[in-house]
Amino acid sequence: METKKKQTTENYIKEIRRKTRRVFSSEQKIQIVMEALRAEMSVAELCRKYSIQEGQFYKWNKEFLEAGKKRLSGDTTREATSDEVTELRKENQKLKETVADLVLRYDIVKKSLNMLDNL
Repeated sequence: METKKKQTTENYIKEIRRKTRRVFSSEQKIQIVMEALRAEMSVAELCRKYSIQEGQFYKWNKEFLEAGKKRLSGDTTREATSDEVTELRKENQKLKETVADLVLRYDIVKKSLNMLDNL
């Protein structure tokens, strides 16, 4: 009986930690990695300062360096952000509606001209 209670307590704590986890923006991640590259403090101190795990820091560092390597090798393509994707989808939908409207108008005009020709 106690193990079940203990298990639910542990799950409850894990759930709270998951919900209150900090989310860093890309700018914040870059700032942290750049601060480490300046070597003003150790990685351990930096991780304590920002309350992140060292593994997370090294993951960000690797991603940062890989992106720089791709850019320096001439790869200018980049991934679109979710905001950009959403905006492009909205624009695409508007364009589809415009094309559909123009096709309908074209059909109406064409039928009208055919009717006039038959008179």
